Amino acid sequence: MPELPEVETIRRQLASRLQGRLILEADSHPSEKFTPAVASIGATIQGLSRKGKYLIASLNDGRELIIHLGMTGSLALAPQVPDDPYIRAWWLLDRDEVLIYRDVRRFGRIRCVPAGQYDSIPTLADQGPDALSIDFTPEAFYQALRKSKRRIPTQLFSQKPVAGVGNIYGNEALWIAGIHPAKRQISRAAATRLHAALVEVLEAGLANGGTTLRDYRNADGDEGSHQHALACYGRSGQPCLRCATPLQHRTYDARTLTFCPQCQPR
Repeated sequence: MPELPEVETIRRQLASRLQGRLILEADSHPSEKFTPAVASIGATIQGLSRKGKYLIASLNDGRELIIHLGMTGSLALAPQVPDDPYIRAWWLLDRDEVLIYRDVRRFGRIRCVPAGQYDSIPTLADQGPDALSIDFTPEAFYQALRKSKRRIPTQLFSQKPVAGVGNIYGNEALWIAGIHPAKRQISRAAATRLHAALVEVLEAGLANGGTTLRDYRNADGDEGSHQHALACYGRSGQPCLRCATPLQHRTYDARTLTFCPQCQPR
């Protein structure tokens, strides 16, 4: 699933190219997950921002076009709508260009709502501060983690203590911070380490254009390169880069997580 670095890479590529563009036509897959795309017809895109894993296009009529890429979604500009069965929505813009939303597994979704009114999108309405925002502080993060007794990775993936983190970067950050994925409570010092690790891995992923394991492509159709820099995720059975102990994987709360039994003691 695209996480913060992948979504932000796409945002940066498209923001200036979409600003000021008039939406002339739109169409979508018949699923209600995608049909809100057509509600934006006639509006002009004023800007493209991001909150966690959501892309938010502000419209000149006071609404927002909100796009979540799900597990396999991508956005790209094209001269015309291609013949592709996995296109779930498209928007014809002025100057003869089409914004294409492609999603093989159909886990993504689109909404068009009054600006800031996210009641119909609870995962956006309830999410915590963006992981790369000034509001994501070590103390606020620690206090948010204390409110739940769920495992730390499960809390991270809920988007409530911090927005934008998924399985890839969560695994990496837990390894850097030395925190076992089965833990449910951590100290303030450990939360501070994890906070720093999250910022580190997300910024690194962004610098590398995101992580492409299979499906992810940026707005130009290119792969990211951060998969070559992963220290923990997907490396079960291989030696830990710190201590050479073979990494292990376990399933916690329906998520398969990789960790070092030596560096991340339970």
